[in-house]
Amino acid sequence: MKLGAFSISLAVKNLQKSKDFYETLGFIVFAGSMDMNYLIMKNGNALVGLFYGMFENNILTFNPGWDENANTLDTFDDVRSIQQHLKANHIKLEQEADTSTSGPTSIVFFDPDGNTILIDQHI
Repeated sequence: MKLGAFSISLAVKNLQKSKDFYETLGFIVFAGSMDMNYLIMKNGNALVGLFYGMFENNILTFNPGWDENANTLDTFDDVRSIQQHLKANHIKLEQEADTSTSGPTSIVFFDPDGNTILIDQHI
């Protein structure tokens, strides 16, 4: 199964402090803005999303169809196909994609320890 680019989405208390901290670790702003209350920080192929006021817990995020530079991949597994695989393997979904549609959509589920996993397809 091809899940696409991986990042961790962090629920931060202070976006500027978090930005400064990750810049100290060598990350640069790749996407987002302070005005939008989120920044995607990049260091090589490592991605960390900093989100202020958008969700309570940290989230493991996968983007089918994208590489770590948000470039469209030639081949990828559509989120609806991933959803079908997860359901066939008895993984309960918190949020499902509409299988009658195509294009951007997402699904949400939890790992055995309660960590949120978001599979967020943008294409």
